[in-house]
Amino acid sequence: MSIKVMITDDHKMLREGIKQLIEFDPEITVVDQAACGTECIEKFPEVKPDIVLLDINLPDMTGIRVLKELKKKSRRSKILMLTVHNETEYLMESLDNNADGYILKEADSTELIKAIKAVYRGERYIQSDLIPSLNARLIQKDTEYDMVRELTKREKQILISIAEGKSNADIGADLDISERTVKNHITNLFKKIGVKDRTQAAVFAIRNNLVNV
Repeated sequence: MSIKVMITDDHKMLREGIKQLIEFDPEITVVDQAACGTECIEKFPEVKPDIVLLDINLPDMTGIRVLKELKKKSRRSKILMLTVHNETEYLMESLDNNADGYILKEADSTELIKAIKAVYRGERYIQSDLIPSLNARLIQKDTEYDMVRELTKREKQILISIAEGKSNADIGADLDISERTVKNHITNLFKKIGVKDRTQAAVFAIRNNLVNV
């Protein structure tokens, strides 16, 4: 039985090129294509693909949003992210949202076919040259998790306020403490999380889901 694949990418020539490449393998059949996230989500229940090759950059919504919607509709179908982005943050966000694989568009057809077959078997596939940066990011994530746990309730309140763009005066008024006390808390807070300024502190808060963006 063929592995049924649906390709979602806004570039028609790229879709056709991928189709030709992966269908060289007799075990793979491209059953449908979509040019945007909306089209993919609409076609998905009818097509019932084994695997969706999903671009992260789509014209109407992000591939991550499409990934979330497809996972709501079916846990059986596998989602393999196909992207130009080798940044670890995109990879982490995809994995956090239950993507079954992540491969770059620059990969050759042999690796793409290997990835398709791996996720079809129920394995999680990540392109090999992305593994070192992923491991480093996971170590950082564990370290930052420990940092967050070490913060006091007041320090978390102040960190969230910084991420929301509030001044020391605003924070003091909200928490009914003096600006000097706010400054002291911020000094201690910055040391604990290893940042040097308010922008880095805000990024830390966002990355560790203390605030929504």
